[in-house]
Amino acid sequence: MPRLSVNINKVALIRNSRGGNLPDLVQVAKDCEAFGAQGITVHPRPDERHIRYSDIPMLKEIVTTEFNIEGNPEPRFMDLVLKNRPHQCTLVPDSPDQLTSDAGWDTVKNAAFLKDVIARFHEANIRVSLFVDPVEKMVEGAKAVGADRIEFYTGPFAAQFHDDPEGAVAPHTRCAILANEIGIGINAGHDLNLDNLRFYQENVPGLLEVSIGHALISDALYYGLRNTVQMYLERLG
Repeated sequence: MPRLSVNINKVALIRNSRGGNLPDLVQVAKDCEAFGAQGITVHPRPDERHIRYSDIPMLKEIVTTEFNIEGNPEPRFMDLVLKNRPHQCTLVPDSPDQLTSDAGWDTVKNAAFLKDVIARFHEANIRVSLFVDPVEKMVEGAKAVGADRIEFYTGPFAAQFHDDPEGAVAPHTRCAILANEIGIGINAGHDLNLDNLRFYQENVPGLLEVSIGHALISDALYYGLRNTVQMYLERLG
């Protein structure tokens, strides 16, 4: 069964909109774990519009499952990760002003840079995942630079899912088979939701982990956080 890591960025966004500590990000992380989530994901951005850099040490202290920090490996981000040593760091090639991640790494063009970053994180015993599009060349490139895992960018899959689910998932299936053959782990994330998650995990062999935030937090407005986490786990199970 793939693991569910809950991305709590949107919880921080709500908190920041009023300047206080409601909702309490630490308590939400604890509750997600208590309700069955097997990991907590955060994606701090340079403008700190949701997760703040100051949130990371507090979350590192209380997360008892798997702590995953996502982001672009610019110097400040790398310092943050190396100081707090999460279980996993997911490297994402987003620009500082980007609304949300919308493309994976070119693991061939950026091979030298990624190899250096990954080596530094490996020295700190941090597992590294690379955010990639489901393209065979990019999967092979991730393996070549030393990444432990890839995280498939699933935005286009989600956009195409209702019109052509088989066509939408086909490149992910092909690349998952390749990843299994060459020995690199598989994560996935972006726009996965209650409608498409079960189909995706049934068609991506070897899927280890999904990171879900926006859809899960949105569903929690209707179903409540406990019910929503368990509904997502049911889709994975």
